Amino acid sequence: MTVLAPTRLDDAVAALAADSSLTVLAGGTDLMVAVNYGQYRPAGVLSLRRVPELHDWHVEGEGSAAHVVLGAATSYTTLLDPALAALVPALAQASRTVGSPQIRNTGTIGGNLGTASPAGDTLPVLVALDATVELASASGRRRMPVSEFVTGPKRTALAPGELVTAVRVPIARGPQEFLKIGVRNAMVIAVANCALVLDLGRRHLACALGSVGPVPMRDRDAERWAEARLDWDGRPALDHALVDDFGRRMATISRPIDDHRATAAYRRHAVEVLARRALARAWVAT
Repeated sequence: MTVLAPTRLDDAVAALAADSSLTVLAGGTDLMVAVNYGQYRPAGVLSLRRVPELHDWHVEGEGSAAHVVLGAATSYTTLLDPALAALVPALAQASRTVGSPQIRNTGTIGGNLGTASPAGDTLPVLVALDATVELASASGRRRMPVSEFVTGPKRTALAPGELVTAVRVPIARGPQEFLKIGVRNAMVIAVANCALVLDLGRRHLACALGSVGPVPMRDRDAERWAEARLDWDGRPALDHALVDDFGRRMATISRPIDDHRATAAYRRHAVEVLARRALARAWVAT
């Protein structure tokens, strides 16, 4: 089996252009499970672990145009760094729920995107924040919204010969929440999860649900409904009827399934509770 470990992004892209059958290896936390269980046997591997520019993060722009740019090989542990967590707190909250310390040290945000599991914990956060993904191939680079990149369960808009190189995440000026339900308290795949973002400057609310449909799900009508009823100026105690109604509205867009972790009915109820709690907690934090 061929194993390539380039040290420059251009070389990685060129290798994939020369042989699009190569399996891209970032953290390997999903890939190695399939390999170890005999479910997948790659003919060749392109490892990205030695490409330094994929491990960096930085801030671009100022004010309302500011973004955090995360290299695709940014690990969950790096996302927990206080300096980065202060800019995208919901992403840090989601990362904290991922696996064990060993998994968080190895797993990457680019891998979470590329795997495109409906239960991927960072995906609802990225969708709620209107993040974009950067892709590179031998023919050039392009960007697209994460909400369009993930097209179905373990399916993406990645073209043959393309690599995920970075994720651009807008910096929202307000509180963020990520909540997750699993069959136990730690090291668990989500039965349901929810990310909610309040941007106080824009008077904007965004909420995305995960593990209750083929892709992370938002209801723009429910978001606009809540935005119109929140008291952005006085910010008094939150109306419990508003919170309950918002949770119900979010739950109606879910498309959960029955599986070995939970029933569809339980998942639908779970995301109603999660959306309700996320809004209440974020509003208190304002």
